[in-house]
Amino acid sequence: MRIIHPIAGALALIIIATFWMATVSSELFGSLDAVAAVKTGIAWGLLLLVPSIALAGGTGFLLARGFRNALVAAKQKRMPLIAGNGLLILVPAALYLAWAANAGAFDSTFVTVQIAELIAGAVNVTLLSLNMRDGLRLTGRLKPVALSRRAA
Repeated sequence: MRIIHPIAGALALIIIATFWMATVSSELFGSLDAVAAVKTGIAWGLLLLVPSIALAGGTGFLLARGFRNALVAAKQKRMPLIAGNGLLILVPAALYLAWAANAGAFDSTFVTVQIAELIAGAVNVTLLSLNMRDGLRLTGRLKPVALSRRAA
């Protein structure tokens, strides 16, 4: 579990960040065909993303058993937000956007859902990054930032 958890968490973070960057790039610089290809790729990518997040969450839950630590508590508080955001916003948005893009329906609904997906994706990248930072601190691979006093 100590190997699976960080790999699954890092994979989830990389996948979501890649989806986000591909979306922004295709929307800003690509053709409508490129947007449709990205949206289709993201929909298929859910087959890797959803299990990686579930695996990270499940192994994290098991690793956290018995720990009483502020970093563990912070990670545990973020996970329901990450999962809820993914299941309630990101997955449905990805499936709708893939369908709409392939149907050529680049209308106001598409744009609205796309904006919601980008916001939700940025939130999940942020939350997963914070979880990774805290996990690295828990394992001692990342030292806490020391606060220094300025000379008066």
